Amino acid sequence: MENFVVSARKYRPARFDTVIGQEHVVQTLKNAIKNRHIAHAFLFCGPRGVGKTTSARLLAKTINCTNISHDYEACDNCDSCKAFNANTSFNIYELDAASNNSVDDIRSLAEQVRYAPQGAQYKIYIIDEVHMLSASAFNAFLKTLEEPPPYAKFILATTEKHKILPTILSRCQVFDFHRIKIDDAVTQLKKICENEQILFEEEALHVIAKKADGAMRDALSIFDRIVSFSGNKITYSDVINNLNILDYDYYFKATNQLLNEDLAGSLLLFDDILNSGFEAQHFLQGFSEHIRNLMVCKHPDTLRLLDVAPNVAAKFAQQAQTCTSTWLLNSLNLLSQTDFNYKISKNQRLHVELALMKLCNLQRLIKLNTQQPMVDEKKKTTDVNAAIINSSKQVIKEINVEPETKNVISLSPLLPPDISQVNLKVNQLDKLKEKIALQKKALHDDKSILMEEQGKYPEEQLTFTHEKFSTVWSNYIQQLEASGKSSISSFLKHCNYQLNDNAMVELELRSKLEQEQVEEERRDMIPYFRKELKNTLFDLRIVVNTSLILHTKKVSKSDQLKIMIEKNPLLADFVQGLGLEIDY
Repeated sequence: MENFVVSARKYRPARFDTVIGQEHVVQTLKNAIKNRHIAHAFLFCGPRGVGKTTSARLLAKTINCTNISHDYEACDNCDSCKAFNANTSFNIYELDAASNNSVDDIRSLAEQVRYAPQGAQYKIYIIDEVHMLSASAFNAFLKTLEEPPPYAKFILATTEKHKILPTILSRCQVFDFHRIKIDDAVTQLKKICENEQILFEEEALHVIAKKADGAMRDALSIFDRIVSFSGNKITYSDVINNLNILDYDYYFKATNQLLNEDLAGSLLLFDDILNSGFEAQHFLQGFSEHIRNLMVCKHPDTLRLLDVAPNVAAKFAQQAQTCTSTWLLNSLNLLSQTDFNYKISKNQRLHVELALMKLCNLQRLIKLNTQQPMVDEKKKTTDVNAAIINSSKQVIKEINVEPETKNVISLSPLLPPDISQVNLKVNQLDKLKEKIALQKKALHDDKSILMEEQGKYPEEQLTFTHEKFSTVWSNYIQQLEASGKSSISSFLKHCNYQLNDNAMVELELRSKLEQEQVEEERRDMIPYFRKELKNTLFDLRIVVNTSLILHTKKVSKSDQLKIMIEKNPLLADFVQGLGLEIDY
């Protein structure tokens, strides 16, 4: 039987030009060889199967070649190249750090470095999976790596760069290898199929390259497996059956059923997928990727993100025209949440079926949300505005006096603000309603006061002077102090007042707190002043002027305690019971 060589070894690059997908590394190494700027230590980092060890071998072969070509490739004809190709070179050593990771192994390596190369310019050490070295081995390797003999070169390779000590990284030229692009992997697979005279479907090669996840070695291993199964013809159906991949057609069909709100069809399709031996989560993840691909097809600039065969890309582009971006985004979000909660679900099949039911109704829900929210929001706002305005009108109507009464209380400070200027939000409606209810109550109280005062003094509308008002004002403050309302009396003592149009007095207070307390006292104040001033049109307008704080005397701590006791009389018992004193 003929000896079979796997494709990963048979088609391993023998020249820099045949290295796949690492042009940035190849060009840098060639330039270093051209300019004779070859570092004493290299570190090749990247995922598995992307060409790290292959590039290290090519670099070692080329720098020891005695007849380098004009494009800086090894000649394959000199003694050094022939020995390398036959794996008999005494100047190039390959070590696996996973099995030679002890301090003794590194010390043995350091001993070998002392001997000069035989029949070549350099002695090269390729250490694979260098991150597997122990911390002690790394430390033992530091001195040799930092100051090696001029003929010694070290090429380290690793898949886990973060595990390498910073002291090692700083002594090496670091090269980061990229994952192999799907198109590059497909191109290489096509070349191999042509060399091996194997018929293929391009869509099948795309599936192999995608399954390899950026590793060319994995793609070649899958390729050998498929060839062993199907012989000299690689088909899409053979590939998906062997790799346990769900056919694209299932996802296209499921999408059409969901868009058409065909719940029965989508559930039967899901049952067919389960009966074919696929896990429900496998379907979820594949369907999520399908929706993502449809989203990518919505914009011409993102079409390059679609990693599928050209004929499949055409199907995606066609189906993407039937889907809205809103539907795709909501579907992707729902599928992602379903996949996230899949493991913790007690009934996983029902969990996925529930997601399909939601997706079936998603199209209708989006239509309702796009048509109704603006109308509903406007209707809510209009209804609330109308209710507020009607409420305000009703309050104003209630406080109007009989037609023969010519003078009416000034209500402008108490009316609600201009409704058109209020930006109504749903979470503010309750607060706004409460505010209007309080304003309505205040207006009703003023109306009651007016009717009561007009009943007592129907004929008296005497004007009063500033001196008269000051006298009445002082008397009222004294009454407040006598009744134990020292906090309000303190506010009123320090406030400024101004007489406007005989019947209107404007009070300037220092804070909102003072305003709230005076508003509570308003019901008692207005009747008192109307009686003493003999004018039923008397009214108070309260404004807050924070600049007064700078010109007022600071309230002492004893006065602060009195104010607190007025608000909560139990505080006095608390202070007395514990024997507390004011800390001056």
